[in-house]
Amino acid sequence: MNTLSNGKVFKHLLCIIKLGIYVERGMPRLKKASSAKEKKMQIIIGKRRHLQLERRKEVSYNIRYIGKVPVRIVMDTEFLKVQPQDSLVDLIDKLRGEETSAVVLDEEGKLLGFVTMKDLLKFFAPFQKHTVIGVGLLKRYSLTRASRVEDIMITKPITIGIEDTLDQAIKIMMETGKHHLPIIDREKKVHGVLEVKDIIRLIRIVSV
Repeated sequence: MNTLSNGKVFKHLLCIIKLGIYVERGMPRLKKASSAKEKKMQIIIGKRRHLQLERRKEVSYNIRYIGKVPVRIVMDTEFLKVQPQDSLVDLIDKLRGEETSAVVLDEEGKLLGFVTMKDLLKFFAPFQKHTVIGVGLLKRYSLTRASRVEDIMITKPITIGIEDTLDQAIKIMMETGKHHLPIIDREKKVHGVLEVKDIIRLIRIVSV
């Protein structure tokens, strides 16, 4: 078994001591660097939290501001227009894509009635609970070939004025459960339709 000489042992111990001293001296530097890094991270985190709080305040303010926005800014002006004498089959054909309602107008563009998908479902629904669904639907469908928009339209729909705000519109929607509101002026001329999705879209925009 080989053994180390006294000189080699001494040199070995000396290297260990030097290494220990070097590590010990370097520790404060490492601690300082680590402390500086932690402080920097705390500053970054603090800034992020501040920005998040500011953003929340801004979003909260914007959402509160939404209520003051006039309905004419948000309303859909490209709404589906029909007349009372139009075929119900034609109306069903036009209710495609994002179209979920139709405004019934006279020749002057004044409101006569309103039709939604829900009104169509009511029209096709069986009369009684115990009616055979298939037969009931076939009977009603046979009638729709000769039926017109005026047969199912709501003649006194809930509306909102062109000068009203979203705050008023939201209140009406909440109280009545209506998702569509024709927007009219004092002469009952229709300028657009406001839907729940239009309000949600605006909330999404100001929240981004």
